[in-house]
Amino acid sequence: MFTGIITDIGEILEVEQQGDLRARIGTSYDIGGIDIGASIACDGVCLTVIATGSKPRGWFDVQISAESVGLTNIGRNNWAPGRRINLERALKVGDELGGHIVSGHVDGVAELTDLRDEGDSTRMTFRAPDALAKFIAPKGSVALNGTSLTVNEVEGSTFGVNIIPHTKAVTTWGDVAVGDPINLEVDTMARYVARLRDWG
Repeated sequence: MFTGIITDIGEILEVEQQGDLRARIGTSYDIGGIDIGASIACDGVCLTVIATGSKPRGWFDVQISAESVGLTNIGRNNWAPGRRINLERALKVGDELGGHIVSGHVDGVAELTDLRDEGDSTRMTFRAPDALAKFIAPKGSVALNGTSLTVNEVEGSTFGVNIIPHTKAVTTWGDVAVGDPINLEVDTMARYVARLRDWG
């Protein structure tokens, strides 16, 4: 379980197909504090640590199943050495819940269709897959590339968010461009409300 509050920007160091996809991710996390089997959200994808090391810098390895590759932007040839990704360690009992409840199970891939500066902030517009659009509501929450964000407006399958300068500085949102595929996880509460409505 995660909160969508990014705590490090990692870097893809190596990617190799070994049955499943295996990636090595550089991090500034204390490697001694990362257990084998730990869960880390990598651009919003909950992945299991299978190895760690500290040379030439701190890193951890993850295996990525074919299903995860197919459902996320990883499968869009988006992970290559040098790419920066948002990281978040799993929530511990007693941690502050600063964002919203995020599972790290990406629902699909949205497309960034527009970005423009508004004052010091940046307004971004995304197109969600049609099947997920019903779960996105104004003033609700979404996780985009692992970042907990508040939805400003919704029109059909498009929705907008506002990225403040602090968020841009501590995440990879300063790296994005129109057309980029973005990992989307809808709010769990919205999913259950829709499910109840369907049963009603």
